[in-house]
This record gives sequence, structure tokens and C-alpha cells, in this order.
Amino acid sequence: MNTANPQTIHRVMHEIKRRKLEVLRVVDLTPRMRRITVGGPELAGFISLGSDDHVKLFFPQTAEEQSALENVELSGGIKNKVMPPMRDYTPRRYDLDALELDLDFVLHGDGPASTWAAQAQPGQFLHIGGPRGSMIVPDIFDSYLLIGDETALPAIARRLEELPANRRALVVVEIENAQEQQPLNSAASVEVIWVHRDAPAEDLLSTVENLQVPAGELYTWVATESALSRKVRRILLDTHGLNDEFVKAVGYWRLDDSPQE
Repeated sequence: MNTANPQTIHRVMHEIKRRKLEVLRVVDLTPRMRRITVGGPELAGFISLGSDDHVKLFFPQTAEEQSALENVELSGGIKNKVMPPMRDYTPRRYDLDALELDLDFVLHGDGPASTWAAQAQPGQFLHIGGPRGSMIVPDIFDSYLLIGDETALPAIARRLEELPANRRALVVVEIENAQEQQPLNSAASVEVIWVHRDAPAEDLLSTVENLQVPAGELYTWVATESALSRKVRRILLDTHGLNDEFVKAVGYWRLDDSPQE
């Protein structure tokens, strides 16, 4: 039984279930971001309570890996050596009435997830597992500071959509260029700073250093490349004096690996 205080940040665990879902729609949001909607009867019972939850996606490359995937028991852990490549992705939106799940992919040209997403068409299938759990951030903060890159945009966009009208959010997102900007909808009061990699004068770390941090009780969430997230967190604590308890900084990918989203 979950005994966590609902008025504190807490984690809720879920039953892990593998689902085989059909590709229903493929839409390009920007030149490098593709939304793939999957669904079907096996999505019934899916639950994702946190905006930065992750589901595990499976990308079999061989018949042996496909067979292992079809027969794996996720609840006992994934120990089979022939299991296919796996990547973590944010459930951008899910609708249990329509049995649909949106997943947003960065088309970065390398890795099993991006390669699959680049060729995905309706009628194909995708196996997912999870989420294993959800980090619940209750509505106890006045303001939110959300910092990330393209891989974090699905979680940032989802959190903004979940905020009530009496909240403020400052969002800083590093993207390739102006073409990668997306509409970010929210009932809250939102300011968005886009940092473009193709603009030499722009830099995520210096942008964070020069931020005017929102007033009031603040929750901060950071998700970029692992080493960069640590540097951003250090600036937030040392330069801006934020409360470590309410700063969550995670690495969504490593420089020597492909991005997860």
C-alpha cells in the first residue's frame, strides 16, 4: 500500500507490463522531431502519473531478438542476453478511451530508436514496457523552472500542459535552430527561452547563469546530456542559491551515446 504524503514529492510504483502496440499515425512536428502514435487493445490499463515518466521501447534487429522479446517476462527483470536494444522514452500523451499513446522521437540519424522512427509507418508494431514508476510532483509550488534540450521537450511540454492557471513557468530549451521550436501550451503563465546551437553567441550554461529565477516556492527540473545536466545543476545551486531538495537534474543521454528521445 502506498503511504506517501500526497503533499510531498514522492514516487509511485506500477506493475510492469509489456505491450505490443500498432503504429496508428506518424506526424513530423519539426524537421528533427517526429510524433508516432501507437495504440491498440494492449494499451488498456496503461498508467503514467508523472510528466517525466519513461517507458522502455524495444527494437529487435534479428529473429532471435524478436523471439526473445515476444516471450520475456519484464516483472522478473530483463536478463536474456539476446534481448534487443532498448531505449527510454517519455509518454507524451495517452488516451485510454481511444487507446492511443504519443511518443516523440528526435531524428538524429543514428541509433536503433531514431532509425526505427525514421521509417515507421502505420500498421507496423512497437513493443513497450512500463512505466516502472512515476515521480509525483504535487501542486504545491508557485513557480517552475524547466531546462532541457530536444530530448526533454516531451516531458517539458507535458508538464506545462498539466500546470494550473495560477502558476508561473520559466522554460529554457537548447535546440539545433529556430526550425526546431515547438508551441508549448499551458494554462500557466509561461516564458520560453530558446537557445540555438547554430548561433555562436548562444550557450545553455551562460543562459542559465544569467537567468532571472522565478519568485516564490520553486521546483526546478533539468534534463540534458549527463555532464551538461551536472553543470547546470551546479550553477543553479551555487549561483542562484536554489534549494537542492527541489532541484531534479538528470542525464537523458551521454555524449558518447545516442540521445534517448
